[in-house]
Amino acid sequence: MKSINYKFREKLNSTIGGEAHNFCYQCGACVGDCPAAMYSPDFNPREILLQAILGDEKTLTGENSPIWNCTNCYTCYERCPQAVRPVEVIIALKNICYQKMTAAPEVREIVDSVKATGRTVKITSLSDRRRKELGLKEVKIVPMEELRELFEQ
Repeated sequence: MKSINYKFREKLNSTIGGEAHNFCYQCGACVGDCPAAMYSPDFNPREILLQAILGDEKTLTGENSPIWNCTNCYTCYERCPQAVRPVEVIIALKNICYQKMTAAPEVREIVDSVKATGRTVKITSLSDRRRKELGLKEVKIVPMEELRELFEQ
């Protein structure tokens, strides 16, 4: 049997949202209505929380980690009787992956786009034209100074 990786658990504890994994008692309520678990045999929030408890860094933050199948629907958050907030633990794990450079290149591209423009997608002249045709308001400029302050925290 593998030993518990306390160093990784401490890292998860110090990441916003990651500390709640300590309170999971493996009841499985998070799995019941989870859309990702329904459609992906590789995804089970209860197992992800167990791996977090054991400090299984390689599985949780390595390439092909099951955490990327989470849809961030917050169903597990609502169902958990222990207020573990599994989705927040998974988001914390995703943040660790980004820091370790093990997140998929597509994820890095989206984060880089947000850091550069404040948006996940580019607003083009076509976007502006279509919005005007549909009677939608013009897209406002993102206050990048505020965003940069948040990124530095």
